[in-house]
Amino acid sequence: MRIGIDFDNTIACYDAVFAQAARHRNLIPASFPGGKSAVRAAVRSLPDGEAHWQGLQGWVYGAGMANAALIPGVGDFLNSARRLGHEVFIISHKTEYGHFDPLRVNLRDAALAWMEARGFFDPAGFGLARANVIFEATRDDKVARIAAVSPDWFIDDLEEVLTHPAFPPTVRRMLFGEAHGNAGLACRPDWPAIARKVLAHAD
Repeated sequence: MRIGIDFDNTIACYDAVFAQAARHRNLIPASFPGGKSAVRAAVRSLPDGEAHWQGLQGWVYGAGMANAALIPGVGDFLNSARRLGHEVFIISHKTEYGHFDPLRVNLRDAALAWMEARGFFDPAGFGLARANVIFEATRDDKVARIAAVSPDWFIDDLEEVLTHPAFPPTVRRMLFGEAHGNAGLACRPDWPAIARKVLAHAD
């Protein structure tokens, strides 16, 4: 079986990184309790909030990428997929450079380095083929790539990807999170539940 997986916010979690960066820039108070979504809402409500938010994104996905966390359960899923003989692809909508990033960090290189550091390509680790990590510049290109790879399943945190008009009908869709207004879209709240459905075809 071929399994396609999104990267940002599906494999890599940025909640703590966004909060830390926003505090450092005095965009939120030190006691702010939320993760990425809450930080985004708070920062966007500020004067010039969209520019501040774009700047945060440029730093987090670039220079701050090393501080991102592996979402709980992803490692177990990848290990199980490998043991069962499935081929995993990571297909991500990721530009080369972020907006408002004066450091001009290559976002794709930063993501690959993050995966490298966590054993994604290590034969003794998750054993993912580096060629199976694919970055596309636009969402439309990402969906076209999913169609070209033609996995049995694709897992993503964005309904907009899984419900895209060009999303291939032969690929089974799994939303990481909760579906809003798409009753027919399979969704699971965490990676152990995704594994039970995708790998064991249970539940």
